[in-house]
Amino acid sequence: MIPSVTEFYEGKRVLITGATGFLGKALVEKLLRACPGIHTIYLLMREKKGVSGEERLKALCNNRIFEHLREKDPDVFNKLKLVSGDILEDELGISNDDRQELQQHCNIVFHSAACVRFDQKLKDAVDMNTTGTLRVLKLAETMENLKAFVHLSTAYCRCELSVLEEKLYPAVHNPEKIIDLVEWLDDNTLEYLEPKLISSEPNTYSYTKAITEDLVAEYSSKFPIAIGRPSIVTAAWKEPMPGWVDNKNGPTGLIIGSGKGVIRTMHCEPSYQADAIPVDVVVNGCILIAYVTALDKPKDVRIFNITLSGVQKITWREVIELGEKWVNTYPYTVALWYPGGTIKSYWFTHQLTVIFVHLLPAYFVDLLLFLLGRKTFMVNLHKRISHGLNILQYYTTKEWHFKNNNFLSLQKRITEAENEVFFTDVSKLNRDEYLRDYVIGTRHYVCNEDPASLPRARKLHRIRYWVDIVTKILFCSLLLWVLYSKCGVIDILDNIYNYFYNYVMDNRVDSKIE
Repeated sequence: MIPSVTEFYEGKRVLITGATGFLGKALVEKLLRACPGIHTIYLLMREKKGVSGEERLKALCNNRIFEHLREKDPDVFNKLKLVSGDILEDELGISNDDRQELQQHCNIVFHSAACVRFDQKLKDAVDMNTTGTLRVLKLAETMENLKAFVHLSTAYCRCELSVLEEKLYPAVHNPEKIIDLVEWLDDNTLEYLEPKLISSEPNTYSYTKAITEDLVAEYSSKFPIAIGRPSIVTAAWKEPMPGWVDNKNGPTGLIIGSGKGVIRTMHCEPSYQADAIPVDVVVNGCILIAYVTALDKPKDVRIFNITLSGVQKITWREVIELGEKWVNTYPYTVALWYPGGTIKSYWFTHQLTVIFVHLLPAYFVDLLLFLLGRKTFMVNLHKRISHGLNILQYYTTKEWHFKNNNFLSLQKRITEAENEVFFTDVSKLNRDEYLRDYVIGTRHYVCNEDPASLPRARKLHRIRYWVDIVTKILFCSLLLWVLYSKCGVIDILDNIYNYFYNYVMDNRVDSKIE
């Protein structure tokens, strides 16, 4: 008899890498809450910025995402076990005792640890995303009771393809040779070669994710392996709280930046389809992928594109319009200006607008701060925002379609009741409500604004609105005055020119007569 999802996870011991990341936190929370019979969740954690693994684990358990669990079942956190180690160290830097315990007891591995900075140097990205994955694979190879290994990649791992199927694509370079290359090559030479090496992808993140898939597939004959490829991972749809998000990456940063009046122009093709997937859907997908992979025991790697394609169709224009609607309904207390601006299809018009609505205001504000003896910050802020937008705008000016039959088939492998718990059907997602919760989530979880501050925020928002209107009126008036004055000056200059021209011509005529 085929076990249910919760029955399958009964007594299982799971290793999670990247547990302190956005996706990792949500995965830990869901397993603890929805799979009460799970035996142990091993969390690979390193010391970071002087904070030990033990302290980081305590901080993780105190995170907002676990609020409901702390209230209902505080003892459930005893199932979390720290494995002190580092994805960047040889053999993961774990102790012999921890290694032996994992080798003897671990049943499932979720490998989500990754460097998600798109502008990371190639050496650092390879060390984390490719070499780090190899270290986890080598550990998994020694596990005696491993049922499934789930590797988290990205749907944007082959950006040169307009259609991405759920299959393995040959790597542009041998991943093991790239690992060797970055180890012995000096930094200057590697920096020189980097544009050529990653030319098939827009950044080092996509490139390393692409070649790492090939590396993962090499182990598919040794134990059951699956690769999950989520698109842009966004705020929670339902769980653990609607709108939960804990970072400013991608669309989240765009919502906050535009809602605070900082971002006022963006290079984007509004008619293109946007593909972003809520974090709780990705988590449920991962749990189900491990479940079906363990049951089916495939001999080849299986790939699941965790995407909206073919299920929900929403354009960037709709996303931005809904976002604008809700940031005006649930404004931020602290903001630079009233939200506004437009998206631009053409790069030139976008760059021209950047000068007038981003660059010049930044220098003007910094000039005022300098004259007042205050610390300047706007120009530096503008540079960081421009850098972030340049990365994001690659994805808003292109369109992809992701085949996702394997992902959609997960719904058919479980009962209707289980689909309510481990939901992956995004066709039921109400985009208007979701964007509302997303904006509220950014206020509450990212900007740490209390819901009780909303009345004050709305009052300040109205003030910013009228300041924006008055400023626009004054600016237009000034522009008209300059144009009018300019016309007056031109008339005067024209009259002077005509006077002297006629004077010279008259003298020339008189001299000829004489």
